Amino acid sequence: MKFAMSYSCGKDSTLALHKMLEQGHEPVCLIVMLNREVERSYFHGADLKMLEQYEKALGIPMILCPSDGQGYAAALERGLRQAAAMGARAACFGDIDIERNRRWEEERCRAVGLEAFFPLWQRGREENVYELIELGYHCLIKSINTSLLPRPLLGSWLDRRAADMIKEAGADVCGENGEYHTLVLDGPIFRQPLAFHTGNVLSFGGYAVIDVW
Repeated sequence: MKFAMSYSCGKDSTLALHKMLEQGHEPVCLIVMLNREVERSYFHGADLKMLEQYEKALGIPMILCPSDGQGYAAALERGLRQAAAMGARAACFGDIDIERNRRWEEERCRAVGLEAFFPLWQRGREENVYELIELGYHCLIKSINTSLLPRPLLGSWLDRRAADMIKEAGADVCGENGEYHTLVLDGPIFRQPLAFHTGNVLSFGGYAVIDVW
């Protein structure tokens, strides 16, 4: 089946894409929501140059959907219509168990005539994290909630040691509630690793974010 992947550059959407490819489905595009104000992907903060690298490393055409936040739903639907015009019959999402998010995405798909697929749905949160690690994905921890997680995690790789630190801090090891975000920079479905640099650490309220480009 031909599908579009709603891709954030983070660990959950990467594992969902991995599962779809493993099952023999054919991706026609990656759909990436872009924060128009800062020209970076929403939530995970990949800039335009990094997004170009993702497109090449994954070998899948990318559809950028710029939004200022107010028109987020409409922007996603425009991207989904483009995907349908490219032959997609479904859109895939990396959600695990938050019902309101799934319902919202299903509504966007219904609006444009696509099926919605959730290959990680109701899988254990820890199971997903440890599978990513075992598969050999290199996930850089890009941001953390500093009220929940220790600062040394920022800018480190999500490996078993990091996962154990997150659990010991009493946080969700999968970060489903925004405890942390990652950028996946290499792994089995990547043709080559992404080149990257890390820079300044910025603080926004209770969050610390490391600049990655």
